[in-house]
Amino acid sequence: MKLYRFLSLAMATLFLSTVLFSSESQAQTKLRIQSGFPPSSLIYLNSLYFAKQVNAMSGGRLVIEILPPGAVVPPFEILDAVSRKVVDGGHTAAAYWVGKNRAAALFSPAPGGPFGMDMMDYLGWIHDAGGLQLYADFYQKDLKANVVPIPLTSVAQQALGWFKTPIKSWADLKGKKCRHTGITAEVFGRAGVAAVNLPGGEIIPALERGVIECAEWTGPAGDISIGFQTVLKHFYAQSTHEPATVLEILINADIWKALPADLKAIIHSAAIEATIKSEMERNRLNSSAMKEMKEKFGVTIHETPPDILLKTLQVWDEIAKEESAKNPAFKRVYDAIYKYASEVVPSRVINSPSYEFTANYYFPPKK
Repeated sequence: MKLYRFLSLAMATLFLSTVLFSSESQAQTKLRIQSGFPPSSLIYLNSLYFAKQVNAMSGGRLVIEILPPGAVVPPFEILDAVSRKVVDGGHTAAAYWVGKNRAAALFSPAPGGPFGMDMMDYLGWIHDAGGLQLYADFYQKDLKANVVPIPLTSVAQQALGWFKTPIKSWADLKGKKCRHTGITAEVFGRAGVAAVNLPGGEIIPALERGVIECAEWTGPAGDISIGFQTVLKHFYAQSTHEPATVLEILINADIWKALPADLKAIIHSAAIEATIKSEMERNRLNSSAMKEMKEKFGVTIHETPPDILLKTLQVWDEIAKEESAKNPAFKRVYDAIYKYASEVVPSRVINSPSYEFTANYYFPPKK
C-alpha cells in the first residue's frame, strides 16, 4: 500500500513538473516595436517580414508587433522612447541621432561607406570585426541611451535624389532647399544646400506644399513606393553620400537582458536574414521601378555629374577630420572602421574584377 502511494505521488509530481516545464517553455513574450518609416515603404514591409520570421523561428514564443510611425511617438523621438521603455523597441535610422552625437553617422549612413565599403562590408565589420559592440557602447555610454542596437534593413545604394530641374554640377546645388538627414545634410550644406531634416512620411507633403524643392530618400523602388514620381520628374540615381546604409532596430536594454539566450539569437538571425532579403528585393524592384518611372510617370533618369560624386567624398573627408579632432566617440568608431576597411576593401578589389567588366560584356551600355 505504501509503495502504491509512493508511486502515485511520484507520478503526480512528474506530471505536474512536465506541465509546468511545458507551460514555461511555451510562455509568450510580446514586443511592441514602432517604425519610423511610412507604412507603404519597402522599409516598413521589411520590418513586418522580420517580425514574421521571429515569430516562426521562436515557435510563437516571441511575438513582435510593428507599430506604424507616430503610433506612440514621432519618428525622431523613437530613441528616447525606447530608452525610457515608452515602447519596447523601434525600427529607425542611426542618421536620425546625429544631433545627439555626430558619431551616429558612422553606423552605416556615412558618405563613402565610409572608405569604399558597401553594405556587405559594413555588415562584415558589424558582425565579424567588433562593430556591433562599438555600436552598443556608443548608444549606451556616449548617448546614455538604455537600448540595444541591431542592424535591420538595407537601403543601399542610396540615390542622390529628386529635383524639379536638372543639375549639371556641384555648383548647381547652391541655394536649393532639399530634404536631407544626418551628416549628409552638412555635406550638402557646404555646397550651399539649405537642408531640411524630415522623416520619410513627411517628405512628399513637404514637396507638394513647396516647403522643399528636392529630396533624397532611398532609391528607385523605395522612392516610388511613397510617391516621389508624382511630384518631381528629374531623378539622379548614383551617389556617394550613403552607399552602405543599413537601418537599425533598437530594443530597450532591460527588456533585452530579460530575454532568454535563444530568443536573442533568433532576433539576431532574423535581422540578418531580413537585411539580406531587403537588399535582394531592392535589386530586382529597382529595375522595374525605373521602367515605371520613365514609361508611366515621365521621369527623366540622369547620370549624376562626376564632380558631385567626388566633392561629396572630399567634403565628407573634411568633416570627418574636423570631427575626429574634437569628438572622441567619433574618432574611436572612425578609426575602427578605417582599420577594417583598409584590409577588406583593397582585398576585394584585388580578388574580383569590377562589376562593370562582366556586366558591360553581357549588357553593353547603350550609346
